[in-house]
Amino acid sequence: MKQLFQKIRHVLPSKMHPPERDDQGFPIPPVTPERALMTEGMPFSFLVLEDKRIVSASGMFQAAFESGSLVKVSDVVSAYDPTVGKQTAFYDGKPYILFTRRFHVEKSGESTALTAVYFVENNLALENTAGLIGKLAVGLIFIDNYDDVLNELEEVRRPLMLALIDRKLSAMSQQAEGILRKFEKDKYLFLLTQDKLEFLKEKRFDILTQIREIDMGNTIPFTLSIGIGVGGETLAASMEHARAAIDLALGRGGDQALIRDGEQYTFYGGRAQEVSSNGRVRARVKAYAFSELLTESDNVIVLGHKNIDLDCLGSAIGVHKIVTALGRECNIVLGEVTSSIRFLHDRLTQDKEFRDKLFVSAQDAIPLLKPRSLIVVVDTHRPSIIEGRELLDHPNGKRIVLFDHHRKATESIDNPILTYHEPYASSTSELITEMIQYVRAEIRLRPVEADALLAGITVDTKNFSIKTGAKTFEAAAYLRRNGADSVRVKLLFQNDLASYKAKAETICNAEIYHSNIAIALSVSAVENPTLLAAQASDELLNIQGVQASFVLCMNDGVVYISARSLGSLNVQMIVEKLGGGGHQTVAGVQLPGKSIDEAEEALKQAIDEFLKEASK
Repeated sequence: MKQLFQKIRHVLPSKMHPPERDDQGFPIPPVTPERALMTEGMPFSFLVLEDKRIVSASGMFQAAFESGSLVKVSDVVSAYDPTVGKQTAFYDGKPYILFTRRFHVEKSGESTALTAVYFVENNLALENTAGLIGKLAVGLIFIDNYDDVLNELEEVRRPLMLALIDRKLSAMSQQAEGILRKFEKDKYLFLLTQDKLEFLKEKRFDILTQIREIDMGNTIPFTLSIGIGVGGETLAASMEHARAAIDLALGRGGDQALIRDGEQYTFYGGRAQEVSSNGRVRARVKAYAFSELLTESDNVIVLGHKNIDLDCLGSAIGVHKIVTALGRECNIVLGEVTSSIRFLHDRLTQDKEFRDKLFVSAQDAIPLLKPRSLIVVVDTHRPSIIEGRELLDHPNGKRIVLFDHHRKATESIDNPILTYHEPYASSTSELITEMIQYVRAEIRLRPVEADALLAGITVDTKNFSIKTGAKTFEAAAYLRRNGADSVRVKLLFQNDLASYKAKAETICNAEIYHSNIAIALSVSAVENPTLLAAQASDELLNIQGVQASFVLCMNDGVVYISARSLGSLNVQMIVEKLGGGGHQTVAGVQLPGKSIDEAEEALKQAIDEFLKEASK
C-alpha cells in the first residue's frame, strides 16, 4: 500500500504549501485539482471532500457523483470518521479499507484544505473487516483413536487408510467451500462461512458416519470429533469457541460434532460407543502429577455428588488411600447416607482406621480449608450437583483436582489444576484403581478399601455386563489380589423385602413405547425411591425386545428419571433434551416443579424428537 501512495506523490508538483505532514510523516504538497485526481492505473476508487461534501469522485463513485445522487460522504459511508487515517466500512455489500489523506489546493490565490478518501478492496489489502470475521466459522477436527486403529492394521494398509480419511475430509471441505489444513497427524483446521455451515447442519454432519464406516480390516472403527466456533468478534474469539467445543466433544466420548455460538452448544452425532484405550501411559502420568500435588498440599478434602452411590464412595475411599499413603490428612464430605451406600458406610465407620475421622459434613469441612488445601472432586464434574458445593467458592478452595468418567456436560468445574476425565472408563473407581498402581508410594489396600472400589466398578457396570473393557477386568483382578471378595461385595447390594416388592410392582406397571422402549412409574412409598428407580430400569432391560428403559419416581417434590440402554439407543442424548446427562447406556435427569405425569409426557416428547433426528 505504501508503494501506491508513493506512486501518487511522484505525479504531484514539488511546490510545498503549507509545510504540513500527514499521519505517516510524509509531507503534504499543494496540488491542482486536476493533478490531485490522477488515478489512471490505480486499483482503487476515491472521493475528494471539502467539509464532508463530495467535490470530486473516481472509479465506482464517478457516475453517481456526476448524476448528483452523491452529495455528502454520509451518502456513501454513514459512519465515516475524517480524523481516522485507516478504517473499515462496507459499500454496496462489499468490505473496504478506507485511507484518509489531507492536502491543499490553490483557489483564487487561497489555499483550500481538501480530504481524499481512498477505498481499497478488502481482499487487495489481505485484511478482514469485522463484518467478514463475523461471517466465518472456525473448526477443529480430531481423529479420536488414531493410534489404536493404526496399531491393529497391517503396515501396508495404514497409508491407504489415512489417504481415504484425508480424501473424505477434503470432499466435505470442497462441498462446504471451505479450507481444510492438517496441522498434526490426527488434527485438522477447518475454515468456512456460516452459510455453508448450515449446509453441514442439514446433512447432520454425515462425515461422522462416513469415517466410522471405513473398513479396511480394522475391528475398531475410526471416529471423529468436530468442534466449530462461530459468533466471535474476532477470529481468535471464534477459535476459542472451537477449542471449547472440541474439548467438550472429546469429554463426551468423541464421534460427534459440536457447534458453539456464544454460550450456546448444538450437538450432532455421539451415538457410537466410547472406545476404551488399553494404554497405561495416561494413568501413570496422572498418578505422578497427583502425587506431586499432594507433596505441595497441607491436606485433602474429597467431594462427591449428591445422592452418593457406591462408585462415588468407592472412588473417594481410593483417593483417601492414596493421600494417606503419601502422608497427608484426608476427609470425605458426606451428606445424607442413603440406602444404596448404607452397608458400605457401616463397614467403614466400624473400622478402627476410619472411625471418627473419615467423614465430615460440608459445614465441618470449611474450617479444615487452608491456603494449601487440595479439593478432589470424584464421580462428577457438574458443580450444581456436588455435595459441599460451597467449598469450591471458598478463598482456600481454588486448588481443585477432578476425577470423573461421565460424558462431559456443558456445565463443568472451571480451571481444575489436574483433570483425569475419561468417558471410556466403566467407573471412577476403575480410574482410581489404575492410579493406585502407579503412585510413587507402595500401596497395599486393606480388604474394606478393595471391596469399596470393586463395589463401585460392579454397580456402574451392572455386574460387568455394560461398559466393560480390558482395563475394567484388569482393575477387578488387581483388587481381588488385594483382598476384595465378591461375596462381601454382593452383600452391599442387598435390599429389604419392602423395596424388593416395590421394584417388582414398578416393573409390572411398565409400558412399551415405540416397540422397544420400556417406561415405568414408581409410585411406591419406599425409603430411597431413586435407588429403586435405578434398579428397576436395570431389570427392565432383561425383557425380550427392550433396548432402553426409563423409570420415573418422585422424591421431595422432584421427579427423577433413571435411564438405561443396551447401547443401540443413546439414552444420554434423550435425557439431555430434558437437562440431564450421563452415558450412552446409563443416564438420568431431575425435573423439579413437574408432576410425574407431566414428566412422563416431557420424556415421551424427548424420545420422539431423538428418534426423528436419528432417522434423518
